[in-house]
Amino acid sequence: MNLNWKSFFPVNPVTVTVVPETATVAAGDSEQLTSTVSNTTDASVTWTSSDETIATVDGTGLVTVPAEATGGGTVTITATSVEDISKSATATITVV
Repeated sequence: MNLNWKSFFPVNPVTVTVVPETATVAAGDSEQLTSTVSNTTDASVTWTSSDETIATVDGTGLVTVPAEATGGGTVTITATSVEDISKSATATITVV
């Protein structure tokens, strides 16, 4: 019989959520995103923007749209678990 420790101690998968999941932000404004990481001892995340010409995100989840971003657009902000980089969540930011 082949047993391993997971047979005795089930492991819940790491989950990541981001709030709000969608936001509309005007050029020159910002939006604070919040992440929650469950089933882990390290709840920290790394934040990334799919297009930094539309919006940037800092290490605290603060999304900033530059005043020059008057053309609008949509950007995806991703929070990725530091403990399990295969787990992430996103927020969609629409710039107006």
